[in-house]
Amino acid sequence: MSRIKYILRDGWRLVWRHFGMSLLTVFTAMSVFFVIGATMLFILNIRNVIGTMENQLSIQAYMKPDTDLEAAAKRIKAMRNVKSVKVITKETALERLRARLGNQANAVTLLGSNPLPASIEVRVSRAAEVSDTARMLMAIPDVDDIVYAGHVAEKLTRLSTFVERFSLVMLIIALAASGVVLFNTIRIAVYSRAEEIDVMMKVGATSTYVAFPFVIQGFILGLTGALVASAALGYSYFSAVARLKDMLPFLSFIESPRLLAKLSLVLICCGTVVSLFASLIAVEKFIRKAAKPL
Repeated sequence: MSRIKYILRDGWRLVWRHFGMSLLTVFTAMSVFFVIGATMLFILNIRNVIGTMENQLSIQAYMKPDTDLEAAAKRIKAMRNVKSVKVITKETALERLRARLGNQANAVTLLGSNPLPASIEVRVSRAAEVSDTARMLMAIPDVDDIVYAGHVAEKLTRLSTFVERFSLVMLIIALAASGVVLFNTIRIAVYSRAEEIDVMMKVGATSTYVAFPFVIQGFILGLTGALVASAALGYSYFSAVARLKDMLPFLSFIESPRLLAKLSLVLICCGTVVSLFASLIAVEKFIRKAAKPL
């Protein structure tokens, strides 16, 4: 028990003894985890925008005359990849046409009888599923023709794939950079006590007894940096979203406090884990060197 108290006390003592270095480490950790959090929020917002655009993609299946629309809608709804269906009767299609024409809606009366066909509006979950769903719809006997934005669906599919790969690469780079920066910062702090470590090892102190105060120091500094980064990220993100909504009202941004709280928890966990490993690796070199026989 006394050993644990010493390790905890010495860890805190290391933080305050080298206050300038500790402050630098906290600032470095804060900057790194702020960048990681900002990168993750950027990626999540890009994917949210793509998801919104994918949800707006629809396939218009024009039905043959005298088709039972409700029965056809149920059949299409049962198909794989189909998210939702909506029956558009001839009357509804005519009302939509009048709404689009606006001031020229009176010209529709010149058509006489309603020439527009009934249709079923089909929505899928992802843009990559549009083409396959369109081919399956064409195989249905009651479907006369289909219309969908094929080129848009293909571009959204490529963009979605790129964003998924880009997000993975960015997260790996950000986490690797955080580990390297924290490792180098903590190693400087350990280097300042290299002689003390050497003396403690020479007089019989175990490697665990010597290393753990530095690990506690790294844990405290990494945790503090991650907490400050989470608070700064939350404030700056909601401020930025408020301005971007005024500038880009046609885009939908993530504004969920719960999601931001989960992201903050992830950052804090990453901060503690990365700082612990960085501290262990940084101090291990000096302990191994001091443990060599004379």
